[in-house]
Amino acid sequence: MDTRAIDRILKKHNHEHSSIIAMLQDLQELENYLPENSLEYLSEKLSMPLSKIYRIATFYNAFSLTPRGKHLISVCLGTACHVRGAAKVLDRIRMYLGVEVGGMTKDGLFSLETVNCLGACAMGPIVVAGGDYYGQMTPAKVAPTMKNYGKKPPKPAAKPPRRKGKK
Repeated sequence: MDTRAIDRILKKHNHEHSSIIAMLQDLQELENYLPENSLEYLSEKLSMPLSKIYRIATFYNAFSLTPRGKHLISVCLGTACHVRGAAKVLDRIRMYLGVEVGGMTKDGLFSLETVNCLGACAMGPIVVAGGDYYGQMTPAKVAPTMKNYGKKPPKPAAKPPRRKGKK
């Protein structure tokens, strides 16, 4: 991370400890996660213990200490969404993206996570993709939704060769 970018964030927030959450948000916006060396630099410049910054960064689910894709895909698995088929939607997204929950696609475009509730139970199952909410999601709606973010469908698996003597 470019320390000049962090210096601009610090200046924007007047180096105030009370603005640490806003600083972390700004920092994460630059890299899509909070790199360790950036947090160390922030700690040094604010004269704030690194452990305190990590406590804040790990407390809030919005922050990530590991690299994330350009688009974060969150699938709600809360009760209302679950009973309406969220697990099937999640499976289709996993297959479509070729990534497991907690992972990032090889192209760096997508990260996939599950959440316990998005607070929109009447719209369930619900998926948030790149900050956009998609309610009443079904496995059939996954492909068109992912195409909105530039993800082409996976190539179909090759058919296994036919066995000789069997029809």
